[in-house]
Amino acid sequence: MVYGSVLAILVTGCKKDPKIAPGEPAPGNPGSSGATGTRAELTKDSIFLYAKEVYLWNDALPSYEQFNPRKYNQSSNELENFNRELFAITQFKINPSTGKPYEFVSETSASPKYSYITDHESKDPSKTKRISAVNLEGVGTDFGFGFRGLGTEASYQIYIRFVNPGSPAAKAGLSRGDIITQLNDRKFGSGFANDVNFILSAFDMQTFNLAGIKPDGTTFTRTLSKSTYTSNPIFRDTVITVSGKKIGYFAFARFSSAANAESVLTEVFSKFASSGVTDLVVDFRYNGGGFVSTAEHLTNLIAPSSLNGKVMFTEHFNSLMQSGQANILKKQPLTDGNDRQRFSNGKALTYFDVDYSVAGNTNKFSKKGTLEGISKVVFIVTGNTASASELVINNLKPHLDVKIVGEKSYGKPVGFFPIKIDKYDVYYSMFQSRNSVGEGDYFAGFTPDKTAFDDFTRNFGEPQEVSFATAIKYITQGTFVASTSVKVMGRTMSSSDLRVMGAVNDESFKGMIETRVKIK
Repeated sequence: MVYGSVLAILVTGCKKDPKIAPGEPAPGNPGSSGATGTRAELTKDSIFLYAKEVYLWNDALPSYEQFNPRKYNQSSNELENFNRELFAITQFKINPSTGKPYEFVSETSASPKYSYITDHESKDPSKTKRISAVNLEGVGTDFGFGFRGLGTEASYQIYIRFVNPGSPAAKAGLSRGDIITQLNDRKFGSGFANDVNFILSAFDMQTFNLAGIKPDGTTFTRTLSKSTYTSNPIFRDTVITVSGKKIGYFAFARFSSAANAESVLTEVFSKFASSGVTDLVVDFRYNGGGFVSTAEHLTNLIAPSSLNGKVMFTEHFNSLMQSGQANILKKQPLTDGNDRQRFSNGKALTYFDVDYSVAGNTNKFSKKGTLEGISKVVFIVTGNTASASELVINNLKPHLDVKIVGEKSYGKPVGFFPIKIDKYDVYYSMFQSRNSVGEGDYFAGFTPDKTAFDDFTRNFGEPQEVSFATAIKYITQGTFVASTSVKVMGRTMSSSDLRVMGAVNDESFKGMIETRVKIK
């Protein structure tokens, strides 16, 4: 369990002090007289040399001389050069089950699947105007909704796909399933690609007007202005009774910080317990992950008390870190949640002082809340379901009747904490999680037990929504049935006939951040 002060993309940052100053020898750089070079060259050295010791798959990396990090200088944009270097680092280790690198995305992608670099400005959500997302402290600075199209290029409707609680969109009464027909003076319907480009440009504005249609057919007009807001990570929760089963449902947006997420999760599960819930549907369809500690809290709310003391999951770092020989981590001060230096017996601690052994990173069940005796748990997932959300699923699979509905998940069984190099935070894949029976190789994602359409024509938690309806059928009948049809442009269509268009506003954080620490 590692890391005391954590920063992630879309997380509001603390103050930054360069850990590799201009002209300072990059730690571990070959040569007894120390490294020389420009600030950018030393940063490139450090990105590689840290990877040699902390990257999960460091065993596949070549020597410094063979890799030659300073050759990544093709762009006038230094961050682009650093990203090219990081991409090259992540493509050495091959996954034997696919014959491709573990961090391979596609033949056309030049970005790693998991690792990434951020500078300070990129963490300020106000600087990323088109991203409709809330950070991992629960803070948003946008309009607060995402959208997608359904139909064909010439005949389509644009739906609101989600609304962040507490956002300007939520306060205006907008919700998932609403159809947007007009933005400012532009009426939609003249071509999907053009309409999407117009909407994206509007997301750069501070204020715009919307017109649309509610699911019940009533029309609306709204004026939205960007503002800073705090958002509850639960889109919606409900309890329904079907065929004698009390089914608790909640849609969870992100594994935000304990302060933002744990109390609301505990409250929902208290409601489930008092309502006599017997089965659960957990909707992770847009959940890209977040804090491991929050994932552990949710796992303990779902799990029965009979599992107390048993292994929930383990974290596996590379052998150099496990054996306490990653000396480069002496360059990384260990700080608290307020970015202040931590001490022990007067000694300033670094990440070298952290225990990275499997024994020191074994997490056990400890029941939270009063909900007991859950019979079945169905998770709703999509390709946006990643990391900490997949961790919860993997934690529970050996112990409960767990089923998965929707689309194949993202596949991210690895986590990290940031390495600070100059003014950048580098997030290398650092550890792999495994459940109590050693399962954790879901790099390609979880394949659903039943494929189901993400029916954004209906709100979260509506029993007729395709994915939720599929989950209900399994809970009540013990088997899966064909997905429900939906109505688009006045015509009833099966999910196999539907064309989802415009994967817009999918830039939410995907990651699994470990914030707990155990000193050696």
